Amino acid sequence: MTESITKPWTDTKRYQMDRFKEALYEADLAERFLNDGLIRNSAGKAYQAVKAYVAGISVNHRDSLSKYYPGKRRISPTKVVDRVDWIIAIMPSSRLREIVSIVGDEKLRLVTEIALDLHDFQYNGFDRDVEISRYTGEELVKKDILLTVEFIKSRLSTLEY
Repeated sequence: MTESITKPWTDTKRYQMDRFKEALYEADLAERFLNDGLIRNSAGKAYQAVKAYVAGISVNHRDSLSKYYPGKRRISPTKVVDRVDWIIAIMPSSRLREIVSIVGDEKLRLVTEIALDLHDFQYNGFDRDVEISRYTGEELVKKDILLTVEFIKSRLSTLEY
């Protein structure tokens, strides 16, 4: 049976806990994949961990975010939600930088930039000319993956579930 993540318009605290658990699971998978030599898969999981963490932490900044994402969003023929809640639920990659900037956490901002680089690397791999990917070799990728994994684990170390 597949468990779905609670939506922020239904129960914000449960949604936040679900996303934080997801972040920890993704960080753990990133570490496992890295240990198994699956570097591109690991990079993708590190990115997903940061994305889930940003979605979870955004709940605490909903009021600030609502100023940037006003209005409503139709999600089904009968269901309309606040646009800010839809953004928090979907957490589009195209909005990560913006959301983290609004949240105002400088360490998270740095880790998000690294996660976005890892996301690009997942799809493009190494690039000696640094035209498609910012990574030319394995060592920096591994270092960035471990940095994001440690960030997620340290931020969520007191999480009880």
